[in-house]
Amino acid sequence: MAAKTCVFLLIAITTCLTTVSQAHSTSSIETTTYQGKWKLLKRSIGVSAMHMALLPNDKIIVFDRTSFGPSNITVPQSKCRIDSATPSSGGSCFAHSVEFDPSNRAVRPLTILTDTWCSSGALSSDGVLVQTGGFQAGERVVRYFKPCSDCDWVENPGGLITSRWYASNQVLPDGRIIVVGGRLEFSYEFIPKTTSEKLHELPFLEETSYSAKVPNNLYPFLHLSPDGNLFVFANDRAILLDYVNNRVIRRFPTMPDGNGVVSRNYPSTGSSALLPITLSQNDGNVLPNAVVLVCGGTASDSNVKASAGEYIPAAKTCGRISITDEKPKWEMEEMPIERVMGDMILLPTGDVLIINGARRGTAGWDVAREPALNPVLYRTGRDAKTRFETLSPSNIPRLYHSTAHLLADGRVLVGGSNPNRNYNFSTVFPTELSLEAFDPPYLDGQSRPLITKMKPETEMRYKQRLSVRFRSEGKESVNGDRVYVTMVAPSFTTHSLAMNQRLLVLDAGKVVRREEGDEYVFDGYAPPTPALAPPGYYLIFVVVDGVPSRGMWVRIK
Repeated sequence: MAAKTCVFLLIAITTCLTTVSQAHSTSSIETTTYQGKWKLLKRSIGVSAMHMALLPNDKIIVFDRTSFGPSNITVPQSKCRIDSATPSSGGSCFAHSVEFDPSNRAVRPLTILTDTWCSSGALSSDGVLVQTGGFQAGERVVRYFKPCSDCDWVENPGGLITSRWYASNQVLPDGRIIVVGGRLEFSYEFIPKTTSEKLHELPFLEETSYSAKVPNNLYPFLHLSPDGNLFVFANDRAILLDYVNNRVIRRFPTMPDGNGVVSRNYPSTGSSALLPITLSQNDGNVLPNAVVLVCGGTASDSNVKASAGEYIPAAKTCGRISITDEKPKWEMEEMPIERVMGDMILLPTGDVLIINGARRGTAGWDVAREPALNPVLYRTGRDAKTRFETLSPSNIPRLYHSTAHLLADGRVLVGGSNPNRNYNFSTVFPTELSLEAFDPPYLDGQSRPLITKMKPETEMRYKQRLSVRFRSEGKESVNGDRVYVTMVAPSFTTHSLAMNQRLLVLDAGKVVRREEGDEYVFDGYAPPTPALAPPGYYLIFVVVDGVPSRGMWVRIK
């Protein structure tokens, strides 16, 4: 009954979750008047953005793989590395990781010692980037990056019990990070380790690995359910995992597809997002509804066919499922554009941006064609017929090994693309070292609210009263029914997966206008439980008439 009650509460508040711009017909993208704007931020940051993470100091950490060969940026001589896999090589001063500052576009080279190819990560509860696994000498390494002016990577060579290549991470309610899967690894483990730490078997990953060569279940989609259990999606099906007791407590229906068997995980790479969770019961006794959206991917044999020169169309389908329902089932929809290797980024409004990728082929070296240059906006507060809107295209293909990440100012940072085995700038789809910013439609000339003060300022407790003071210029009055506050967890993005991505619509008391000036106050509550908001750093946004403010960092613990 709790889930059903929250469905009605979610319906009530999702009327807010729309932006001020009008949706366009998606029947023919050639005739659409596109919204959204692109801006090139940096022609070259020296490395290709295979992995990307935002830190609470608003800096972006970017890295690819140390085994790519020479990059286009070097570290100081004192920080040159010796690859533990090839110590006789004499070392290398080429950097494969950088820190990027979006405010001034400055780039600082960083040093990674072991190979991070196809690894995973998450932001810890104390704001440290924790990065796990990789290839060969890097497959059991845990790396740490602390946000400070001159910090660099610190590596723990034996940080993992087993090798993790193409694994996924999620921050848990107790602050630990769970690391799930990897190539031929049907298990999970936790960080940090305890003295009695052991490996936990997960047969579900072996069940969904239909082929040892092309398993289509790598980088499983992980989403923390409001009840604290873990939703795990691999290939075309999902489970709810009680990771504390190592038992599967629910098996969800297989995700259907009317056009045949479509796989959704690497290398048939689709993407996934946990849609906004609306908090309406501050006592935490009533679980809110939680809906998972999975979009794109391709046929299970697409990688094999592409390797033989046949690039079949990617999937247009999306499926959404309420994982908290008593009898959950998939509801299928269609995107206006076929897409494989697309990134799904939660925007401050609660909408989902689907960006990057290709229309044919699959993930892997040179096995995709027809770049999907147009992003698509999925409006969570609209019905199925009007949810999708096709947006302005980029002129830079973003294929295999591309990434995207929400910034604190509401823009989306886009980088990477290297479908080549090393740095190659002379092929049809060359290695891409640039970073772009995409402005969603809500930044298209709209007057934005401005947060002027927040209590608590930087740290909050669960169930705590929250007060956000903001200005909304250009409006004679602000209707409280069209104001809401969102709380967004920063993600670790790689291979079309935004790990730990999460957006909460905060429980609101009321919005009142202050007597002096044009300021308003939003009075609400912090999330009631760490299962809803795992401890750590979040961005707080005020959204007025579908337009978000700049985000402010807050830590909940």
